[in-house]
Amino acid sequence: MSPAAPPTIILTTLNARYSHTAFGLRYLLANMGELTPHTRLLEFTIHQPPEEIVESLLQQQPTVIGLGVYIWNRLQIEAIVTLLKQVAPQTTVVLGGPEISYEFKQSSLFAQCDHLICGMADLAFARLCDDLLHGRSVSKLINADVPPLDAIQLPYHLYSDRDITQRVIYVEASRGCPFHCEFCLSALDRTAWPFPLAAITSALDKLWQRGARRFKFVDRTFNLNVATTAALLNFFLARLDSDTRLHFELIPDHLPVALRELISRFPEEVLKFEIGIQSFNPEVQARISRRQDHHKSVANLRWLRQQSHAHLHADLIIGLPGETLDSIASSFNQLLALQPQVIQVGLLKRLRGTPLSRHDSEWQMQYQTTPPYRLLASRTLDFFTLQRLSRFARYRDLIANSGHFFYTLPLRDYGSQPAPASPFQRFLALADWLYQETAQTHQINLKRLFGLLHQYLVSINECHETPAPDHPLQQDYRLSKLNGAPPWQSDR
Repeated sequence: MSPAAPPTIILTTLNARYSHTAFGLRYLLANMGELTPHTRLLEFTIHQPPEEIVESLLQQQPTVIGLGVYIWNRLQIEAIVTLLKQVAPQTTVVLGGPEISYEFKQSSLFAQCDHLICGMADLAFARLCDDLLHGRSVSKLINADVPPLDAIQLPYHLYSDRDITQRVIYVEASRGCPFHCEFCLSALDRTAWPFPLAAITSALDKLWQRGARRFKFVDRTFNLNVATTAALLNFFLARLDSDTRLHFELIPDHLPVALRELISRFPEEVLKFEIGIQSFNPEVQARISRRQDHHKSVANLRWLRQQSHAHLHADLIIGLPGETLDSIASSFNQLLALQPQVIQVGLLKRLRGTPLSRHDSEWQMQYQTTPPYRLLASRTLDFFTLQRLSRFARYRDLIANSGHFFYTLPLRDYGSQPAPASPFQRFLALADWLYQETAQTHQINLKRLFGLLHQYLVSINECHETPAPDHPLQQDYRLSKLNGAPPWQSDR
């Protein structure tokens, strides 16, 4: 039996910002089959009012609305689903995504939706829509099987010309992860499995021909399969131009000679490697089932920094079970000594479904009950210490990772004079002082931040009231392109 009227199926989600694209929903759209002409993809951001989003959705007169739920948009999605069920109860609401696929039974979202697809919905969403539109009985809860990757239609043709010029182009050569780090949803995977390489390179070539030059690979372990990694690096080496920008996530302790040789051939500003160190504490690593060879990781980071032009973005997680302030400091200081361009410090989050919860009782782990589920306290880190560390991470982003304090930063990392405090302790002292002065971690404009940093350097005798023309702070201010006199020349 055919539906009485042409249906309208909407795939939608709320991205964290406009420059992001809904990669997962493009997979669903690419695999709608005969329902493709009736399916539309609409993207919003978390900054748009729920009422306006619902209005835009309902103007399409949808029969089915599928919403992608993620940690960054869960609260906004809840508001949208509530509104939809109030003003358009006849519309079928289908939910999916990592944030709703686990621990959902007590969720208000699950209570309000019509159907929930848990797991990879690439093929399952189209089957559900076909069943719904033909009046077949369908369970509210659908556990999607992992689809064979060679059975999935790739979505790259669904990137618009505007996407290519203005937004992030996400791509992937594989899914899954063979490791079982308990803070990550990939701990639930049995292994990693690749897409057919010829299909990926063909899709990438078509994107390249359309003008795409910035690619962000979302593979958890891009360098796991050396042959595939080498093939993709060679693909881009053969096409390099001045606009090429490539982002990959690397396993830190796996960088064989074959990959080093290829990486060394890329010029500056092309490669960006995100490298999850998380902790250098071997006891903590073992506790969370993280296999990481310390010596190989250090040697690989050192080689990348000294022998390649790659931009290194290294991650640390604060608050893993059993982690102390001293062990966090030790990991940070070791990583800083390897000089990655960015050290991203983040507080531990307990993602729904991860095995991390098995440590809750022994280590007295207390998390926020709403997204982003940040750690609030543990047996070894009390609430006030974690608040200090949260500010450390935020100010680290503002000062160290922003790129505005390239010359000034070493004063805080190493000190212009010998000092007994470690780099971690020195920056933590700065973070404490900044919060004491401002009671703020956000909405501190750049010029004010220059002034605050100047005041602090004066207070610890690392700067004069008026910095010399060649002082690092003066050099950074000249490069900042801020208008007017610097704060230390203004009337106070």
